[in-house]
Amino acid sequence: MKEIMAVVRLNKMNQTKKALTEAGVNGFYAHEAFGRGKGLVSSDLLEGAKEGFEEAVELLGEKGRLYSKRVVTVVVPDDQVSDVVEALIKVNQTGKPGDGKIFVTAVPEAHRVRTAEHGDKAIL
Repeated sequence: MKEIMAVVRLNKMNQTKKALTEAGVNGFYAHEAFGRGKGLVSSDLLEGAKEGFEEAVELLGEKGRLYSKRVVTVVVPDDQVSDVVEALIKVNQTGKPGDGKIFVTAVPEAHRVRTAEHGDKAIL
């Protein structure tokens, strides 16, 4: 089993939900998040702003801003990972900064509380 966590644009959520359903995903979680990518901000500038240097804060302007995102999390069997990742990329890729990230991690075990099923049975 693998956990797929995708950070996506707010305005792509409806398309993302549809793409996940079409890729055979039965259930997933989504929650609000705020963040930013590396963008055009240097680490020196961020460090200066963190230390309270007004010049650094002014230079950051909009570049240091946190943007609203959605984090979608799904756990799928190993054989479904590539289909889900491809579906997420296809629907969220605009070619512009801020398209998001996808992280895939191993899930050694899962249990369904209601039925006590475990392993792949718990997520299908």
